Amino acid sequence: MLKELTVEEFVREVASSSPAPGGGSVAALAGAQAAGLLSMYCNLSQNRDKLGDAVDMLQTAGEEARYLKIKLVDAIDEDTLAFNQVMEAYRLPKDSPENKQNRSEAIQAAGKNAAEVPLLTARGGLRILSLVEEVAAKGNPSAITDLGVANLQAYSGVVGACYNVRINLGMLSDKKVVEEFENEVKAIMDEATKLFENNCKVIEAAI
Repeated sequence: MLKELTVEEFVREVASSSPAPGGGSVAALAGAQAAGLLSMYCNLSQNRDKLGDAVDMLQTAGEEARYLKIKLVDAIDEDTLAFNQVMEAYRLPKDSPENKQNRSEAIQAAGKNAAEVPLLTARGGLRILSLVEEVAAKGNPSAITDLGVANLQAYSGVVGACYNVRINLGMLSDKKVVEEFENEVKAIMDEATKLFENNCKVIEAAI
């Protein structure tokens, strides 16, 4: 399992000649790191008298960040597994009409899954950006740069995941399904960019 590797081992795997783990797994890791930093910011901001009512909001955001971290860490492996399923589908025999049909159906199923996995990563990253907006500059001022890196990592994860959704759509023949994916990707990217830029302004002003 990739998530059980050390940092050095994981980076070595990414840097190898193997096509997986690749951008999708790294995008999921970026999102997980963002969730971890967001959780830290919220933890460091609790039990501070000056924060008043913001403490409860920070605690709630921290709890959701920890849930998202777990899901995104799992996505590191899920993305690589989805890629491997695509490769296995393409290796199926095509030496008869029946085998060709089975291979085609397997490619379609694997391709759709390979698009769905990074889409989940993108959704998670978008939620993290939204949580960053909620807590930005409302917590411990000494940890504002950690929140800033969370914002950067979350946006990187969203963009990277959306790249992977789009490239995997090329395997799908169902135009309606492709259009549904494309519409959601566009909506996620538009909202993520807006949140990221607004968060940058608030965080940089606080710094």
